[in-house]
Amino acid sequence: MDAVRVALLREVLAGTEWLTATRRFAGALRGSVVTHGGGLLLVGTPEYEPWHLAAHLVDEAAWSGTPELAPTLVRHDARPTDPAHLAVGPGRIEAARRGETLLVVAPGDAGPLLERVHTARRAGVTVLTLATTDDALTAMAHETLTVPETAELDLDTVQHLVSAATGENGPSPRGRRRFRDRLARLAETVTAPPPTPW
Repeated sequence: MDAVRVALLREVLAGTEWLTATRRFAGALRGSVVTHGGGLLLVGTPEYEPWHLAAHLVDEAAWSGTPELAPTLVRHDARPTDPAHLAVGPGRIEAARRGETLLVVAPGDAGPLLERVHTARRAGVTVLTLATTDDALTAMAHETLTVPETAELDLDTVQHLVSAATGENGPSPRGRRRFRDRLARLAETVTAPPPTPW
């Protein structure tokens, strides 16, 4: 989803709790990684790997001038023969230390992750979760955004809103408006209804 579509989605969602919730969560994520200088780990469940969110966060890191937002994708079935950026397995969660941030995306049962996440949290890692249910995983998180299956949005759409807001939550580099900010404003202008004649 590009900046124009995100701007249109935000317009549709104006007045709902989702814009506030996703911006709050994105602010917590950005604040954690920027404050500690990076070290963002991103993991899903054995059945769901958040590839799409990882790609969007890499883009947001580049566009916002905030390299700390680029995550390390932790994969449950990573193999040593995979390319380096795809070969990070779940043991990395247990090796995480104070100052790192762990973002868990769990559209279902996160049971297999609980022990590893608990170990990381005890080591001083900041834990954030995007989940579809409130459970033991969300109870152990420092910040959580729950997207129930009965919600008007699905978890994938919320991930788009969060990643876009993560790149926006902070001052623009050198005080200038970024290209994405200008593009979003243009999209809002183009999609706005025409002014009413007097």
